[in-house]
Amino acid sequence: MNNKIKDFYRNKKIIITGGLGFIGSNLAIALVDLGAIVTLIDSMIPEYGGNLYNIKGIENKVNLNYSDVRDEHSMNFLVRGSDLMFNLAGQVSHIDSMKDPYTDLEINTRSQLSILEACRKHNPDIKIVFASTRQIYGKPEYLPVDEKHPLRPTDVNGINKMAGEWYHVLYNNIYHIKTVCLRMTNTYGPRLLMKHNKQGFIGWFVRQIIEGKEIRIFGDGKQLRDLNYIDDVAEALLVAGYDDFLNGKIFNLGNSPPISLEEIVKILIKKNGSGSYCLVPFPEENKKIDIGDYYASYTAFKNVTGWEPKITYEEGLQRMLFYYKENWKYYWEE
Repeated sequence: MNNKIKDFYRNKKIIITGGLGFIGSNLAIALVDLGAIVTLIDSMIPEYGGNLYNIKGIENKVNLNYSDVRDEHSMNFLVRGSDLMFNLAGQVSHIDSMKDPYTDLEINTRSQLSILEACRKHNPDIKIVFASTRQIYGKPEYLPVDEKHPLRPTDVNGINKMAGEWYHVLYNNIYHIKTVCLRMTNTYGPRLLMKHNKQGFIGWFVRQIIEGKEIRIFGDGKQLRDLNYIDDVAEALLVAGYDDFLNGKIFNLGNSPPISLEEIVKILIKKNGSGSYCLVPFPEENKKIDIGDYYASYTAFKNVTGWEPKITYEEGLQRMLFYYKENWKYYWEE
């Protein structure tokens, strides 16, 4: 990240929705280091990953507001006077979105419209970087998946995230509220929710190996994914917030080359010094929404900004293991 971007954030007033969650807290740490004035908004719903330990070391350097993005009155107040918003709040469990579609609709669609309306009415000069997801593509027709790929979500979460994303594009185009959407792939690293396996497979693999349990991989283990380490994602968010040339556009994040689930587990076992795994059939509820192989082309974002991932899979997974071995008691019960 160049010095112009670093200087840009000094003394900027920043809102992060979902600020005590995985991506939000890591981004907050980076922004505090850059001299930004940071306000974290989080509902602290237990299942969604908000964790006060995530901001250990900067807790006295940020403003905290325990609000739900579904609360229109709070958002009308909180958006005032801010320069940028990193809009990261969301319900991310694909399984939960199928079991409770209305909550997913409220958080991932209706609340996004409320946030944008609050900005339109009370702070139309704000810039918003919205965290979207690869899930909106559904099962890939070709690989790597670029931004021209058809959008065919396989679950309620993907449909609602797609709607939230397009609300941001619409408000950029119609109301000139500056927005950028980043479609994220599998993000991993420290401060990820570890209480359950509903927010991605990587965290659950790491927890199982630390606890000395056999890792269960659904399917044949050959499914390909691309992973982004959290530091690389935080940098992409900062780049997107800085560059107004990106306004109104949608970009993939991603990594190359892709890696199989089995290879990920083998790296974890190697870095841990022990461990085991087995292959098991897909549970029916998972099989119905599984997308098979997926990896993205991030060429468009790279060509415009110069961003590309720096952290290798081996280095990132080793860092993640080290963090949770040191801090596991803050992320799951003994």
